[in-house]
Amino acid sequence: MEDDKRTGQPPIPDNLEDWLNDIQLQMLRKIEILGFTLIFMRRPVRQDPVPIVINNEGNKIGILEKDGRINMEVDIAMRSEAEPQRHPQ
Repeated sequence: MEDDKRTGQPPIPDNLEDWLNDIQLQMLRKIEILGFTLIFMRRPVRQDPVPIVINNEGNKIGILEKDGRINMEVDIAMRSEAEPQRHPQ
């Protein structure tokens, strides 16, 4: 079995918004009106957590950047129970 590279890192809390800075939180409130939701936090090894947002239809996914911008030009693999899928940009 492979060693967990995240050993020693605290788990991300259930309230994902606790990980957002003020600018990100303000932008999240704005895009929630447009139907976007903060769905999870990606935590790359030795990097800051990355908040991932998705629209209600599930066809637009992006990163909520530290400066509040929404980066929709990403290719994020989403896991499903059946097999991994890629969401279009």
